[in-house]
Amino acid sequence: MNANPPYLSIEALTVSYGATRVLDHVSLGVDRGEMIALLGSSGCGKTTLLRAIAGFVRPESGAIRVAGKDITGLPPEARGTAMMFQSYALWPHMNVADNIAYGLRMRGWTKAAIAGRVADMLKLLQLDGFGPRPVTQLSGGQRQRVALGRALAIDPHLLLLDEPMSNLDYKVRLELRHELRALQQRIGITAVYVTHDREEALTLSDRIAVIDAGRIVQVGAPEEIFHRPTSAFVAGFMGADNAIDVAQHDDGALIAASDAGSDRRVRAHFRSDSARLGTATASTDGSLVLSGTIAQAVYVGQGYRYRVRTAGGDVWVHAPDRLPEGTAACVIVPREAVLLFPRDQDKADKAAAGAMRPAA
Repeated sequence: MNANPPYLSIEALTVSYGATRVLDHVSLGVDRGEMIALLGSSGCGKTTLLRAIAGFVRPESGAIRVAGKDITGLPPEARGTAMMFQSYALWPHMNVADNIAYGLRMRGWTKAAIAGRVADMLKLLQLDGFGPRPVTQLSGGQRQRVALGRALAIDPHLLLLDEPMSNLDYKVRLELRHELRALQQRIGITAVYVTHDREEALTLSDRIAVIDAGRIVQVGAPEEIFHRPTSAFVAGFMGADNAIDVAQHDDGALIAASDAGSDRRVRAHFRSDSARLGTATASTDGSLVLSGTIAQAVYVGQGYRYRVRTAGGDVWVHAPDRLPEGTAACVIVPREAVLLFPRDQDKADKAAAGAMRPAA
C-alpha cells in the first residue's frame, strides 16, 4: 500500500442477516490497479462483503468509497462496478457477441460503438472468431472468458469476482488463473476476488485479506500471509495445519510437550511438506523432533503422505518412500518451519469460526 488514499475504501462496514452479524466493522483499503483476494472458509462473510461493494447488500453501518466518493447508498447500476459470478450468468439464448454487448446496450451505446468494443474484448480474451457462436456450444473456460468480457466491456471502476473458477476443472483453472492475472495487470483494473482456495489467492493477488467469522484477521502480500501468519487460524488456513503442543526452552529450543517438565508450553503449527521422516530421537540443530508410529499412508503422486501418531497427537508428513503402517518413525521439522502461537489460540479461533456474533 502507498501513502495515497486507497482507491476503494471500506470503512467499519457492518452487515447483519436478522439476528446474525455477518460482517463486523470490516475496514479495508484497495489501491488503484491492485487485485486483492478475500480469502476464507464458507460462511465467513467474504461474499457478503463483495456483494456489499457491488450494492446487492445494504450495510447497517459503515461506508464504501471509490476514489473518495461515497457509494454506500447508490444502487448497483450507479456504482461503476462489474461482477463475475460463480455460475457465469450468461444468457443461453444469445451468442458470444450479444452476451458481451449486453451491458453496452443497456447503457445506450450505438451499434457501431458496441461492435468495436465487442471486437476489442474478443481479441483481448483470445476469442477471435467466436462472436457468432452460441454460448451453449462453449467449454467452461470459454464461457468464463465471455463472462469476463461482458464485465470488462463496460469499463468498470471495479471488477468484482465471486469464486468465478470454482466450477471449472483443475487444468482449466490453472490456465485461467494465469490469464486473468496477466490481463488484470495489463489493463490495470482494480479488482476484488473472493475465493476459499488459498492457492488461487496466492497466485492471483497483490494482497490477501483473510476473513474469519465476519472480521478481517490479517491483510498482507501473499508471501507474508503464507510465511508469517499472525494467528493459529491463518496458519492453519494457509496449510500449516499440523498443530501440536510443544515446550520452548529459554534458549528457544523446542521439545515434545510430553517431555517438557515445567518449561513454557506453546502450540506449534507446521506444514506437512516442510517436515521429514527420520531416525533421530533428539534434535542436534534446533529442529523439532516428534517420535511416533505411522498410522496411515496415502499415495499423493510424488511420494506419500503419512499420518504419524505421536504422544501429543497426530501429525502429517510427506516422504518419498513407501513405509508400512505401524512402523516406528520420527517427524523432524526444521526450526524455521515451525510457527508458534499461544496454546489457547486454536480453541479461540475455532470458537470464533463456529458461529457469527449476534447482532447488537
